[in-house]
Amino acid sequence: MTEPAGTPPTAEGVRAALEAAASAEERAKTQRRMADARTEVIGVRMGTVFDIAKTNARMPLAEVDRLLDADAYEMRMVAVSILDFQARTKDADRAALYELWMRRMDRIDTWDFIDRAAPRVLGGYLLDRPRDVLFDLARSDDWLRRRTSITAAFWIIRARDLDDPLTLCEILADDPEHLVQTNVGVALREIGRVDRARLEEFLARRSADLSAHARRTARTALT
Repeated sequence: MTEPAGTPPTAEGVRAALEAAASAEERAKTQRRMADARTEVIGVRMGTVFDIAKTNARMPLAEVDRLLDADAYEMRMVAVSILDFQARTKDADRAALYELWMRRMDRIDTWDFIDRAAPRVLGGYLLDRPRDVLFDLARSDDWLRRRTSITAAFWIIRARDLDDPLTLCEILADDPEHLVQTNVGVALREIGRVDRARLEEFLARRSADLSAHARRTARTALT
């Protein structure tokens, strides 16, 4: 289901589209990878979820906020995907996208929500701004916030701005959470693709603190 032409997309329209595309088989598959078994799953394949998000990419942020209120995993995945699609546009209100994410971070509570949109929504907004918020997130007790900090840095690294991403890697090098370490490794790999010498210097000092997974990922930039 899509909204009539000229009508702004709504959270209710997204729910209807998701339910129309759902299947019991997909629901079972998705439910198996939920960290919290209580999470509501509609049962829609990810490609279709992203297609629905793209169809509704012009959704007003008040409606995106309503999607984030939903218990259903797929509705919140549509929400963060819409934020990502909007952040890709030249006329994006980047401050509004950033502020919505930061205000509703309690609802962005799976690693794939973070990976879907944090680089452009957070990192893109912070390209030409102070990044104190990323250092605050990196020192959080919540591993999801720590993963958010290093994932947002991907877009900053893409701009060949390495100082703050390297400082975040310093903070998170010995992080005990595997799902933080995985993205530290990715950040280091991308740093190495921009400046091999800076990656080599980092690994000479901190390699032993990284997880084996993060080390392997980082070193792929040196091969």
